[in-house]
Amino acid sequence: MPLAAAPRLDTGDTAWMLAATALVLLMTPGLALFYGGMVRTKSVLNMLMMSFVSIALVTVVWLVAGYSLAFDDDAFAGLIGGLGHLGLAGIGPDTLTGTVPTFLFSTFQLTFAIITAALISGAVADRTKFAGWLVFVPVWTLLVYVPVAHWVWGPGGWITHSLGALDFAGGLVVEIASGASGLAMCLVLGPRIGFRKDAMRPHNLPMVLLGAGLLWFGWLGFNGGSALGANGLAAASLLNTLVAGCTGLLGWLFVEQRRDGHPTTFGAASGAVAGLVAITPACGVVGMPGAAAVGLAAGVVCSYAVAWKFRFGYDDSLDVVGVHFAGGVVGTLLIGLFATSVMTGGTEGLLYGGGLGQLGRQALAVAVVAAYTFLVTYGIGKALDRVMGLRASAEEELTGLDQTVHAETAYDHGVLGHGGAPLHAASPVTSLVKDRKPSA
Repeated sequence: MPLAAAPRLDTGDTAWMLAATALVLLMTPGLALFYGGMVRTKSVLNMLMMSFVSIALVTVVWLVAGYSLAFDDDAFAGLIGGLGHLGLAGIGPDTLTGTVPTFLFSTFQLTFAIITAALISGAVADRTKFAGWLVFVPVWTLLVYVPVAHWVWGPGGWITHSLGALDFAGGLVVEIASGASGLAMCLVLGPRIGFRKDAMRPHNLPMVLLGAGLLWFGWLGFNGGSALGANGLAAASLLNTLVAGCTGLLGWLFVEQRRDGHPTTFGAASGAVAGLVAITPACGVVGMPGAAAVGLAAGVVCSYAVAWKFRFGYDDSLDVVGVHFAGGVVGTLLIGLFATSVMTGGTEGLLYGGGLGQLGRQALAVAVVAAYTFLVTYGIGKALDRVMGLRASAEEELTGLDQTVHAETAYDHGVLGHGGAPLHAASPVTSLVKDRKPSA
C-alpha cells in the first residue's frame, strides 16, 4: 500500500485561522462591554476588569500546562492529556496540526479557554473579591476547563471517541461548563444585597447592544474557525451561526411581546446571544433549517429560563445560567434531532432517520459535563472561600467595587477632579459667556 502523504501547510487554511483567532479573542472585550452595560454604574469597571484580567491569567496557565493536558496524546482512559507539551515543549514553527501551524491551533484553542472563564464572572457580578477572582480563574481553568476540553476535542477524549457525542465548537466545553460553574459559584457566594427587593436594571443598554454585536461578530470566527480550515464546512458553520443568532433574537422578542407587551433592546441582545450559544455545538453538524430551529428554540427557552433564579433563589446576576447553560443544553440536545449526514459525513439525528441513539448520547454527555463542572467548581469555590474569602464585604458591595477595589469610577457625574476647576470658577468658557454681548 502507498504511504500516506505527510501533512502539509495550507496557507489558505492558515490565513483563515489567523483571522478566526483574532475574532475569538475580540469576543472577550465584547463580553466585557456586554456585561459592563448590564450591571449598575458602581461596578462597571470591576465587571470590565474581570473579563480583561481573564485574558492574562488563562493565557499564562494555558501556555504552561493547559494546552498539553488538553491536547497532548491521551494519558489515561480518555480523561486527560499528557505532559509532553508543557510550556509548548516539542512544538516548533514547522509543527503542524492538520494543515495549520500547531502554534496557531494552540492559540485558537486558548481564546476559547479565555472566554469560558470570563463568562462565569457574569454569574457573580457585583459581589466578588477581585483578589479571589485572580486565584479562581487559573485554578478553575486547570481543574475544570482543561479536562472537559480533552474529553471532547483531545486525542482519545472519551466523549467523542468512546461515547460518540458531538460538540462541534463548544456547547459542552464552553457553554454548559461555564453555565454550570456559574450556578455553583452563585451558591457559594450567595445573593447580592437587595436581591429580589431592589431594582438591578442594566445601566447602559447601548453598551449592552455594542457588546452583543461584538460577540456576534467574533462568534463567526468561534464557530467558523472550528472547521480548522478555509473550506465548505467553515462556510456552512458561519452561515448557521448567523441564522441561529437571528432566529434566537426573533424568538426572544416574540415571547416578550406576548408575555410583557413590549419587545425590548435588552431582549434583542439576549435573544441573539441565546441563539449563538445554542448553535455553537451544532453549527458544523446541522443544516440551515436545523440551525434556524435551534436558534428559535433557544430564544424561546432562554427567555423563560432567565426567571428561574427568582423561582429557585439563586442570584445569577447576569443570566449566565439562564442563557449559557440553558442555551448550551438546548443546542447540544437538538443535535440528536437535527444532525444530518450531509454535514457529519455519517451521523444522523432522529428527524433525519437516525433513531434515538444520538439523542441519548448527547443527553449523557450533557449530564456528565454539567455534573462534573458544577461539583468541581463548587469545591474550588468553597475551598477558596474558606482560605481567603471570595465575597466582598457589605460596605464594598454597597459602595461599589469600582471605588473600593479599583479606586476609579466609570462616570464622573459631579465636579471634575484632578485639578479641574469648579463650574462656578472663572474659566475660558465662563469668561466667553460673561463677555458675550447680545447681537444687534
